[in-house]
Amino acid sequence: MARILAIDFGTKRTGLAVTDELQIIASGLTTVDTKELLPFLRNYLKNENVELFLVGEPKQMNNTASESEAHIQPFISKLTKVFPHIPVQRVDERFTSKMAFQTMIDSGLKKKKRRDKALIDEISATLILQSYLYSK
Repeated sequence: MARILAIDFGTKRTGLAVTDELQIIASGLTTVDTKELLPFLRNYLKNENVELFLVGEPKQMNNTASESEAHIQPFISKLTKVFPHIPVQRVDERFTSKMAFQTMIDSGLKKKKRRDKALIDEISATLILQSYLYSK
């Protein structure tokens, strides 16, 4: 089996999470500067086999697309052009940032570390991936 890679896309930073090869465990991979995301993915895919990209789908409470969707759609178009053999699936990402922050509190991280937005993005990507795995 191949890995599943989750993407919590942001205009500045993007959080990434990945499964193990058996697609059982979701782990945070890293957070990258969004400008460097496609080069990072190209390099990552040279060494790892990925069968699916999960991209967070931010929605409003009334189930309509959020404003950030306007930035995500062009990214998905580029992603499918660069990696046409890997399908892209969307996953509702409502509340993942709040859940990520709560996870940081629950795990006992100090205030200074909880201000690390890159860590929040990585945890958010992990939560997106976990929710997909639970729904399978």
